Amino acid sequence: LRQREAGRYEITHVPAVIRERDRVIGGRDPVLKKYERICFERHLVRVYGKPMASLVHPGHPLMAAVTDLVLETNRNFLKQGTVLVDPTDMGSTTRVLVMIDHSVRESVYGKDERQVTSRRMQFVEIDAEGNVIHAGWAPHLDLEPLPESDAYLVQDILKQSWLCETLEQQALSYAAEKLVPEHFQEVKERRERHVDKILHAVHERLTKEIDHWQDRYFHLSDAVAAGKQPRVQPEMAKRRVEEMRARLEQRTKELMAKRNVISSPPVVVGGALVVPAGLLAQRKGEETPQFSPDAARRTAIERVAMQAVMDREHANGYRTKDVSAEKCGWDISSYKDGEIDRHIEVKGRAKGMSTITVTRNEIMYALNQEDKFLLAVVFVDENDNADGPHYVRKPFNSEPDWGVASVNYDLNDLLQRAEAL
Repeated sequence: LRQREAGRYEITHVPAVIRERDRVIGGRDPVLKKYERICFERHLVRVYGKPMASLVHPGHPLMAAVTDLVLETNRNFLKQGTVLVDPTDMGSTTRVLVMIDHSVRESVYGKDERQVTSRRMQFVEIDAEGNVIHAGWAPHLDLEPLPESDAYLVQDILKQSWLCETLEQQALSYAAEKLVPEHFQEVKERRERHVDKILHAVHERLTKEIDHWQDRYFHLSDAVAAGKQPRVQPEMAKRRVEEMRARLEQRTKELMAKRNVISSPPVVVGGALVVPAGLLAQRKGEETPQFSPDAARRTAIERVAMQAVMDREHANGYRTKDVSAEKCGWDISSYKDGEIDRHIEVKGRAKGMSTITVTRNEIMYALNQEDKFLLAVVFVDENDNADGPHYVRKPFNSEPDWGVASVNYDLNDLLQRAEAL
């Protein structure tokens, strides 16, 4: 693998083990022996004067084969689990993060097998009291490995009885009740819309073809009956009608089979004990922000900021939903008929502060959501008066380096790009 242009790479040789794995797992397109260009950003697929690149994404055969190999090699480590630290949690409550693999499969006409049409990693958290919640879509990206020098601080936690109980079954039960139906329904509705659209187009096109050749058959038959010798015989037109009808019937059966999807059972593939940074600090004898008077003030600022954004959205005719507790990568979902949804990350800061901290997950969601994502900055004074919100579109230009859990941004730089919405 070598870089040829900015963000575009050449793969001169794909190892045989990867190509063989692709043949085992199957796919519509094979893994090639080499790739003249690959890229990971859609806008880099076509570059003037350069070869067209293959966009590598989670569904790409090369990505699928490599991922399957890595999972097969390291699956035991995922099941074994690890200990991670939450640098943003100044509390003292440990929890277990469980990773669950869930797939939705579709029927293939004429075959007994079912192909995976959607696969999703889902995460749930379980605490010592047995409370289970949805942990968000990629919570591990905001966590850090436990330093080896601090391993002795959590040895007693690892021996606690609740970690040895039926955590896996609790996670699966919660996923089956809450997460799996949501994933299945989302895929089912999307697949039905997609298939119905194709079915309508296929039916319209083939019906026109059938009508055309049916009409030709009648005209040609009349010509023959009148003693003429047309260049195209009526039997040929009749065969075309029969072929088109058979084709329509076949495509209808194939598409109706694709319309039927089923949900596979969720499977636990990994887990981790999550230790709050505040607990580690306590055990080291360090002071934590949780016990300072600033903690209550920060909560009040966040509450005022959220309300200020919601008030602005309502004034602009949007309906809002607070999704901050769902850990989906933003704080407020905003809707208006006829417009794209707005996913708003709210950052409330005390007046006079010059920076904000954004987690890796928030940055990644902003980059993935593109035009849907908005950063809303609200300044709150000591009397809880709000200045803002100041909206920033596409606030982040690139993803953070690997291993970076959060990034500090200068507020002045962000506010220079703010706009009134």
